[in-house]
Amino acid sequence: MRKTTLALLATVGAAGFAGAAQAENLMMMTGPQGGAWYPLGGAIQNIVQNAMPGVSIQVLPGGGVANVKGVDTGRADIAFANSVSTVDAIEGRGAFEDAATNVCNVATLYPQYFQIVALASSGIETVADLRGKSVAIQPRGNTAEEITRELLDAAGIGYEDLSQTHFVSYSDGVSLMKDNNAHAMTLGTTVPASSVMDLANSAEIRLLGLDDALMSEMQTRNPGFQRLTVPAQTYPGQGEDVSVIGYATHVVARCDLSADVVYGMLDNVMANIGDLQAIAGAMRGIEAEQMAADIGVPMHEGAARWYREQGVM
Repeated sequence: MRKTTLALLATVGAAGFAGAAQAENLMMMTGPQGGAWYPLGGAIQNIVQNAMPGVSIQVLPGGGVANVKGVDTGRADIAFANSVSTVDAIEGRGAFEDAATNVCNVATLYPQYFQIVALASSGIETVADLRGKSVAIQPRGNTAEEITRELLDAAGIGYEDLSQTHFVSYSDGVSLMKDNNAHAMTLGTTVPASSVMDLANSAEIRLLGLDDALMSEMQTRNPGFQRLTVPAQTYPGQGEDVSVIGYATHVVARCDLSADVVYGMLDNVMANIGDLQAIAGAMRGIEAEQMAADIGVPMHEGAARWYREQGVM
């Protein structure tokens, strides 16, 4: 997975790649199948490879925690990440034993919703009701798995209090619930989540909300958590608004990755932003100012140059 420098680009890319840059074979970590990150990574791969001769991207599955660790250690060059996990990494807390020193922000894209979906037939109505139930959880190394463990702890529950834990992808979690081998699943993605919609087509579901006390406790544990609302009727049978934990999805890169490459990637992705919006509707209407928002992670030199040119930084 080591980056290989091939040659120097001799010309500027036709879609706005400003300045000569090193040609690169880049590793990009995304997310599990069934979520938004994996197809978004594919869209970025196509945009960049078509617009920037000499720059190629290999898209790999991953998760919020593992992705940041991968970038920091150089096993990946670019990755999708969650703001709460990346800030934890920068500060060396939570799932990160050592503070990350080579992770820089490139662009903030859209809000993520931490969702707990239960089969209506399970009788699960609150987080506390998960005790004694079988739950599908993202694999370790994913931000949603970290949040699941933290949320259960805040509710006085541990993994050992569940009847079964399945650390699987969204797609596999849906399959387990369809077969009644799991009573609930947790996931962190956009709304409506395609995997949840798939489940709702074959079973009656319930989206669990967090009460004020539990939300306050989670925000005390990590100030980066926000209260987001999943509007009524987002999912079949959801008659009311539901309050859930929110955070931001953003793209990170190695701080020592070529500034010209990062600048060119950002420039070309923005020129073709519709390709990403078709995958993640939450990105519709996104502007450079939102992408440049300070989320507590140092901005990459190449991205900072692009935002300054847009007059938003």
